[in-house]
Amino acid sequence: MIKADYKKYILNFKNPSGTSRGVLRTKETWFIILSKDGKKGFGETGLFRGLSIDDVADYEERLNWVCKNIHLGLEVLLTKLSTYPSIQFGLEQAFLSLESSNGFNLFPSEFTKGSKSISINGLVWMGDKAFMKTQIEEKLKTGFTCIKMKIGAIDFKTELNLLKSIRKEFSSKEIELRVDANGAFSSGEALEKLKQLSELDLHSIEQPIKQGQLEEMAKLCDVTPLPIALDEELIGVFSTEEKKKVLDIVNPQYIILKPSLIGGFKGSDTWIELAEKKDINWWITSALESNIGLNAIAQYTFSLQNNLPQGLGTGGLFTNNFESPLEVVNGSLRYNNSVKWNFKL
Repeated sequence: MIKADYKKYILNFKNPSGTSRGVLRTKETWFIILSKDGKKGFGETGLFRGLSIDDVADYEERLNWVCKNIHLGLEVLLTKLSTYPSIQFGLEQAFLSLESSNGFNLFPSEFTKGSKSISINGLVWMGDKAFMKTQIEEKLKTGFTCIKMKIGAIDFKTELNLLKSIRKEFSSKEIELRVDANGAFSSGEALEKLKQLSELDLHSIEQPIKQGQLEEMAKLCDVTPLPIALDEELIGVFSTEEKKKVLDIVNPQYIILKPSLIGGFKGSDTWIELAEKKDINWWITSALESNIGLNAIAQYTFSLQNNLPQGLGTGGLFTNNFESPLEVVNGSLRYNNSVKWNFKL
């Protein structure tokens, strides 16, 4: 008989991190812990306040209900939790963890053996010009060949100049540049801004206008000089029919999958299957999870064998993250098995 419990954990940022939703200093998360025959399994329910569709008042009540009804089994619980994607994700991890050899090896592969790595983008956080420039220089020094810069927090001209300064030093063959607008552009100004950005030979732009404007986004994707990637647009779209409808209407160049926000591995699999039928490419991104959630996402990502640089965090943002074998070497996420996990709640 499986028993279940959950615990809350507050992650503290080393430096306040600027996003389009304000400055983050802490990030709350929860862990589902399963016990059976002396073994434990655990999974992180990566709720993201202000972004997750399941950021609701009864979130902890729902976690409590899950623990009391764990006997229903994973498949039934996933169905009943369709509007709680982060809990779906936590449960998928917890059941895989319970069955794994050591609780952490969810998708055994060359990645978990430490013989292969995952190419990732270096993330540059929003802030003033000097702060963003420092981050860019750091990423280049540490071997990243793909940089993702969040834009939309300071004035557009300054952001454009920052991007121009990178392009003066590095061609698109040397450094791939992605930008993420987090819906910062109005639909009236978006196309003009996309034209200016496209002159810098960027790889893509994530979510140029706010989610929920499918017809406007469709028009943009149809005429854009710069490939558009849907990100927030995938959040809160639950059924396969709704997902298909979004892709049919918008027909984006890319989609970005955040398992914590779109129903875990199963939710991501559905989006990937639908996108590939339409020749829409994709990559996977973490969403400020601790190393427990990041570990699950990284192992899942490697199993899919997508060659694009992925948007996987490094776990280095928090002062009280859990020690793990995950490390970044030359712009790639690796599994260093000489480092042991230290997961204590």
